[in-house]
Amino acid sequence: MSKVALVTGGTRGLGAAISVALQQAGHRVAATYHSNEAAAAEFAQQHGIRVLRWDVADQAACQRGVARVVEQLGAVDILVNNAGITRDGPLHRMSQEQWQDVIHTNLDSMFNMTRAVIEGMRTRGYGRIVNLSSVNGRRGQAGQVNYAAAKAGVIGFTRALALENARRGITVNAVAPGYCDTAMVAAVRPDVLEQIVAGIPLGRLGRPEEVARVCAFLADEASGYITGATIDVNGGLYPG
Repeated sequence: MSKVALVTGGTRGLGAAISVALQQAGHRVAATYHSNEAAAAEFAQQHGIRVLRWDVADQAACQRGVARVVEQLGAVDILVNNAGITRDGPLHRMSQEQWQDVIHTNLDSMFNMTRAVIEGMRTRGYGRIVNLSSVNGRRGQAGQVNYAAAKAGVIGFTRALALENARRGITVNAVAPGYCDTAMVAAVRPDVLEQIVAGIPLGRLGRPEEVARVCAFLADEASGYITGATIDVNGGLYPG
């Protein structure tokens, strides 16, 4: 049965693949973006998916944005909290701005977006929430204290929220991707990326579609007995 799905950071990288997977599953999809208007316009034209611009780190903007989605598509049944950024550097050289930018976008957004939809889901007795964590939220990563802290926080957020809403027909799960073939990973220095790939047991980067299929599975109405889980999609890099 068709549902309304909202994917943050849903016009590029993993988010774009997730948006398309949900559309292919028959859902009415809205995808948010923050800065790259050209990429969002191209994505919308290519896939016919509605795109909306707002900053997920801004709670008021999230409230207004969700209201627009409800007005245009209907009440949100599926929320995929995917938006995220990196501001890498060792902690002893990290600025407060680098720390806060990542925490605001990658972790505060979980509250901002979920708070905007959770009451409606509880009232209707149905919802699917999928939160994107990371292999580096599971195992840590030098140079990414801010990112690893935020992504580890996503897992705790997911588990607690799942417990709060289990009896309301709402499932809350996390997906923890490893290194995938996206623009974010492509920005890594070639020699560093080569070392990363060498350490992945499957010997390659993940494909965005492989992560997207897991998200679509968790968002499905038939996946109602899975909640509070974190599913690792990392080629065996970290077994969980």
